Amino acid sequence: MIIAVDGPAASGKGTLATGLANHFGLPHLDTGLLYRAVGLAAGTDDGAPDFEPRAIAIAEKLDAAHLDTSKLGTAEVAVLASRVARIPQVRAALRDFQRQFASQPRGAVIDGRDIGTRICPDADVKLFITADTAVRAERRTGQLRRRGIAADRDDIARQIAARDEADKNNPAGAFYLAKDAHLLDTTNLSIDAALRAAIGIVEAAMAGKSR
Repeated sequence: MIIAVDGPAASGKGTLATGLANHFGLPHLDTGLLYRAVGLAAGTDDGAPDFEPRAIAIAEKLDAAHLDTSKLGTAEVAVLASRVARIPQVRAALRDFQRQFASQPRGAVIDGRDIGTRICPDADVKLFITADTAVRAERRTGQLRRRGIAADRDDIARQIAARDEADKNNPAGAFYLAKDAHLLDTTNLSIDAALRAAIGIVEAAMAGKSR
């Protein structure tokens, strides 16, 4: 069973994907970490002519088994990820890894951008997780502060809005809701309630396929 989980930044898709993977006993891949790792390694796009070639080379050599997740969770790194994600060759370099992960015999839960539309268009179940921007900013701020990282909610909100805009206008990605995806708005849901809703969607979808 392949479960594709899409959604904008801080919508809760990563938390729900982890919960779904645990519930159904499936391996999980947060594809955003791949782009964050490339973005962090490539650094800020300061207009230098070697920025894109450097980002592409990093993506082509990325070892997903050795990602230092402790450095990849900040809003600043998310912005860097958004910049490298606009480079078609970076996306191409990471696409094969994601598809190979999804093709494991047991299946997988994969979350990120364009999972249900481009990475796993034939996924058994597709979810698109969303939430109000202010709520997403509050959640991300709380996450960072609990990890001991100083975070200003207004700055986080601006960064999330910028990330949303970059995602929507990314010519390499076409980030949008797949026609056969199940929309789940988590704005007014607790983590537990959102996970129960997501599990219910998956179980209902799979039951429908078995008829």
